[in-house]
Amino acid sequence: MKAPKNRRVLVIGYDVVTPLGASLEATWQRAELGLPRFEIARCCAKLGLRIPVGVLSDYSPHSYDFGTEKEVANWNAAFVLLTMAVCQRAVAMSGVDLHGEIGTRTACLMGSALNGHDAFRVASEQLAAHGYLRVSPFLLPNLCSNVPAGKAGALLGFTGPIIAPGGACASGNHAIALGARMIRDGDADVAIVGGVDTPIVPEIVVGFANMNAAIKLRPGDRAHDDPAQASRPFSVDRKGFVLAEGAGALVLAAEEVVASHGLEARAEVLGVGYTSDANHFTRLHEPTVIRAMEQAIDDAGLTPADIHCVNAHGTSTQNGDTAEVSSLRRVFGQGLARLPVTANKSLVGHSLGGAAAIEAALAIEGMRRGRILPTANYLPDPSLGELDVVAGSPRDQAHELTLTNAFGFGGTNCSLVLRGV
Repeated sequence: MKAPKNRRVLVIGYDVVTPLGASLEATWQRAELGLPRFEIARCCAKLGLRIPVGVLSDYSPHSYDFGTEKEVANWNAAFVLLTMAVCQRAVAMSGVDLHGEIGTRTACLMGSALNGHDAFRVASEQLAAHGYLRVSPFLLPNLCSNVPAGKAGALLGFTGPIIAPGGACASGNHAIALGARMIRDGDADVAIVGGVDTPIVPEIVVGFANMNAAIKLRPGDRAHDDPAQASRPFSVDRKGFVLAEGAGALVLAAEEVVASHGLEARAEVLGVGYTSDANHFTRLHEPTVIRAMEQAIDDAGLTPADIHCVNAHGTSTQNGDTAEVSSLRRVFGQGLARLPVTANKSLVGHSLGGAAAIEAALAIEGMRRGRILPTANYLPDPSLGELDVVAGSPRDQAHELTLTNAFGFGGTNCSLVLRGV
């Protein structure tokens, strides 16, 4: 194999679709206000459960040029068209034209934790109620994890490799990491990377709630009559995350491609660290979480003291937040008390495979604006020790280097160091 080219990897475009809005700008504007948009899951109403979720109330595939009635009917796994939408917007922001020669050197890596489970549910209902002829011939493509990236390729004109990294809730960071490595080494010149999930169906929602990962609202909880308060990372009364729909995509490019095509660099993927736990299938394992963060910082050529901000995984679970803070304290030592920490899941919920990519995009936008988004609903937990959680309102602070964490079921961890440019 050829020697790696060791190229710098720059971010030239990014966009998100979240419960706060159908674009990065709409999401950011509401996120700055610290106002989550969660509702009680209607799909669980008949079960008598109050489980808050984040739904894409402002997004419709019909608003895109590819969202014809036929396409929407055929591709009823919502993550397919949602991937096309967020990739199209990110590429538009980047200004790169993928229909020429550069398209042959463009990869796409979009990760998902659950893939097309919503299409499978529809097919199961149709089979039970109406017989086998009502099962869509599009069912199997709707279930394939790589098909959304393939559909994005057909839409945008790139013909480089398409890959669907499966890292559970770390999928988005894995996609960014692997895409950055491909560009650094010379396997691709451009990479569209990120993650997507649309998990709001009864079985998934109840499953997460029954394992005490997602929050169930009971009388007396401050979110019982105000679901917007349900996601509260690092808070003393945290009880689990709010499951959400969402997608994020970033466009990465080699430094010389950016220069030769007159594109604008908005950030740099500076460091990557990934590990696995070989421990419990859901609980964070501090030694390997610590190693992922340390590897990312070292890969960036930095020391922990150089980091300006932490965009935390921050799921709002008791054990998860405790383990993440303990790991951060091992990495940053006494410096953690003065290091701003923010948790975007308090604002946009937890979109599983889409979460890390959304958080990376928000981290980049924050560095460009010189603002750190708040952690909504925060009530300090004395057991976590001294911690500088950004809360209440955005913090105006110039910051250039952000460590962003993502950890997933199965014991998979991926941390990134992003630099604003």
